[in-house]
Amino acid sequence: MKPVTVKDVMTTRVVSVRKDASFREMAAALREHRVSAFPVVDADEKVIGVVSEADMLTKEALGSEPHGMPGMITGLLRHKEQAKARGITAGDLMSSPPVTVTPEDTIERAARLMYRRKVKRLPVVDAGAHLVGIISRADVLAIFDRPDEEIRTEIRDRVIRDAFLVDPATLGVIVKDGVVTLGGRPESNDVGHQIVARVRHVPGVVAVRDRLSYLRPEASDASFDVVARFPMD
Repeated sequence: MKPVTVKDVMTTRVVSVRKDASFREMAAALREHRVSAFPVVDADEKVIGVVSEADMLTKEALGSEPHGMPGMITGLLRHKEQAKARGITAGDLMSSPPVTVTPEDTIERAARLMYRRKVKRLPVVDAGAHLVGIISRADVLAIFDRPDEEIRTEIRDRVIRDAFLVDPATLGVIVKDGVVTLGGRPESNDVGHQIVARVRHVPGVVAVRDRLSYLRPEASDASFDVVARFPMD
């Protein structure tokens, strides 16, 4: 079962800027292209940073504040923001080094990076750090729009039958709004747990209800496993 990778969902038409792009130029491009961030590239199209709307809004929010802000702690916390507020080019405003992914990275890895680094999109780069695309939160979440019947067919054919050599007729598979309910009696507790674990990673699965009848009742708590696909820890 092939995992969904970044190249399966990324956008290849990317609006990027050079390090010397002016604030006015970037503001106009944000409005024209309806994007929330720009990868910043050098002359070789290698990604060297990212400028976001938040970076640019710093100028509007803090640019007119006096340098002598009250309180040492407040001043230390805002030192970086004040420096950005004085910036006039992409090089001044960009976050660097950039957080990036490759086309071969899994969607899970992209989701974890977005969650942990609190970013809305990630530049996609090749082995030489050249810009080849961009992936957004919406791109990552798009895999959950997969039809229920398609998910059910993959679970029955590619997971239960092909991966575990089990007759799909012996296990019940119900999919409703991406939530999978598994029923029936597996040939062993271990096989049952392995099937549940594998189903969690089928593209489009939102959660798994384990309703399998194990040999020992205490082997399963019949739990509702929410957000099966993107563990964040």
